[in-house]
Amino acid sequence: MLVASNRGPVSYAVREDGSLHAKRGGGGLVSGLSAIGPDAGALWVCSALSDGDREAVRRGVGGGGAPARAKPRVGDGVRMLDIPADVHADAYNGIANSVLWFIHHLLYQTPLEPVFDAEFRRQWASYETYNRAFAQALAEEAAQGAAVLVQDYHLCLVPGMLRELRPDLRIGHFSHTPWAPADYFGLLPDDIRTQLLRGMLGADRLGFLTRRWADAFTACCTEFTGGLGRTEIGVHGLGADGDFLRARSHEPDVEERMADLREEIGTAPDGSARKAIVRVDRTELSKNIARGLLAYRQLLDDHPEWHERVVHVAFAYPSRHDLAVYREYTAETQRVAAEINERYATPGWNPVVLHVKDDFARSLAAYRLADVALVNPIRDGMNLVAKEVPLVADNGCALVLSREAGAYWELGDDAIVVNPYDIMETARALHQALTMGPEERAERTKRLAAAATALPPAQWFLEQLQALRAIQPS
Repeated sequence: MLVASNRGPVSYAVREDGSLHAKRGGGGLVSGLSAIGPDAGALWVCSALSDGDREAVRRGVGGGGAPARAKPRVGDGVRMLDIPADVHADAYNGIANSVLWFIHHLLYQTPLEPVFDAEFRRQWASYETYNRAFAQALAEEAAQGAAVLVQDYHLCLVPGMLRELRPDLRIGHFSHTPWAPADYFGLLPDDIRTQLLRGMLGADRLGFLTRRWADAFTACCTEFTGGLGRTEIGVHGLGADGDFLRARSHEPDVEERMADLREEIGTAPDGSARKAIVRVDRTELSKNIARGLLAYRQLLDDHPEWHERVVHVAFAYPSRHDLAVYREYTAETQRVAAEINERYATPGWNPVVLHVKDDFARSLAAYRLADVALVNPIRDGMNLVAKEVPLVADNGCALVLSREAGAYWELGDDAIVVNPYDIMETARALHQALTMGPEERAERTKRLAAAATALPPAQWFLEQLQALRAIQPS
């Protein structure tokens, strides 16, 4: 079997002595592939993303005609594709992140964007080239009748291209994002939307995180291509890796971060522990961090009794900072947080603790300290943070959850659900979460944790693989 994704399970760095250092990647997909065991003959095809990756390819460690043998405990090998940097930039930033991501997350300010001009067409040609490189590598590497699992919006054209090259293969594709409704998907030029859908329909089986996203894809196919043809649709709601998170969250570096965070949060004037409203996100436009801060400001306006008794711990880690709109969004997040602190802070209390430098151990420390988890995206494929915090919180937590998060469909019954655009409603939800009784919070946390781990990464991956292998060759 083969897996294809933009980012692979291992990355390389060149040490001062010229040797290569391999680092295992994170995420559910890496954990999932580890479930098939080292003897399955699996191969992961991915892009060389760093100078170290490209050096590994040049040395024959991560590419060429043979798989890499770094063996990051995720299968039998890795093949990295040294796609020209300008082609990768056009495909990844120009199309995948600036067009497809915006379409599926409904992010465009339509009076001004999108603009599908000559520059877009030039970048689209690079997206085709990028996808073709993956299809060709998979075709070269796959044994007769092998199963191929293609990942995400970066590689929408691969299934169709690979089908033409190797009709004997069983091809699956999984979308880790939402899928746009047909009217919004229709913003794309006619030929491009058809090409994307037909590329996806080259797969035997397509997977989505929720039934809502699967139905949206089906509606697009009905509207623009006349239907699904022979492609099967499946829904697999990726869960959290509970065993890993619980163990990792009690390691020494997390304990150290907890001590630092407790000091930053401080204690209330009466000596009691302050409540912590926690969010951990990338500064991704869809995560809705700025409105979350505005809702917290509204809470402090409406409920002065919370002054000096609550802190909003907001970790907003940089994302896609080579795109100006993301840099501007990070700056806006910092501005709103600073404004709240300037308006409400007292000598012993900063209402917002904001960190923008990525630190996984510190994120886990915040999970453990959380009384309330705020997950309010305007649109999200799943948002695993909503599943992770209830697993790790030392004293349980109340979850304030957007109805537009993919996780809503599994966790909504035990969360406090909000419209992500409604600041007043979100402020009320935060107050409800902060005042929730310990027994109710414990019961909700227990049910949230059970739902969050219903389909852990290894089972999630194997379920898809088994379903793909069960399809009879045409």
